[in-house]
Amino acid sequence: MGFFRKLIGGDDDLPRPSVRKLPRVERYSTGFEQFAKAIREYDGLSVLDLGPTSPANLEYIIGLGHRAVNEDVLSAASSGRYLVPGEEEGTTIVDVSGFLAAELKYPEESFDAVIMWDVCDYLPEPLVKPVVERVRRITKKHGVLLAFFHAREAASPEAETCYCRYHIRNHRLLELEPGKPYPLQRTFQNRHIENLFREYASIKFFLGKENIREVLLLR
Repeated sequence: MGFFRKLIGGDDDLPRPSVRKLPRVERYSTGFEQFAKAIREYDGLSVLDLGPTSPANLEYIIGLGHRAVNEDVLSAASSGRYLVPGEEEGTTIVDVSGFLAAELKYPEESFDAVIMWDVCDYLPEPLVKPVVERVRRITKKHGVLLAFFHAREAASPEAETCYCRYHIRNHRLLELEPGKPYPLQRTFQNRHIENLFREYASIKFFLGKENIREVLLLR
């Protein structure tokens, strides 16, 4: 897929953060526009969507002649199924091995493209690097990945960052729907994003609206 290379270059118990209720909003996305441009160049690709199930997303991907697979990684990670007792009495830790044994179970190089949305900002810390690595392994060489990252500091009181579901409206427009009350776990600086995806061949940043950084990566 030489075009990809050319394009990029070189649940109820969840803690509820104090955020105001937001309506659905539409947002132009340069990162998604470039991602869509890439996958529209080919037929019969396998595309993995790591967000909540969205009929609009499935319809868009299938409408391009591709195979669409959806796996809500954040829902699984936040369900409590993978919490086990910690070393100290009364504490729990994330069972990373158990998570990887049950989730994202695909053969290596299964997908031509992956839409990760802003999953990394909300995943429990122990799962971030393992999930990124698993996604890399199941993405084909020269495959493309799209990820979003919040630019505001999670600890900032004015950064009322609501977790949103993303719905694809067209090749450049996304609709954001306020979702479950997942707390923002962290914000990444550019150098941290580059380090997190250091095994990828290329990375390109776009600054989107609402302080969202959009990242397009080449496997």
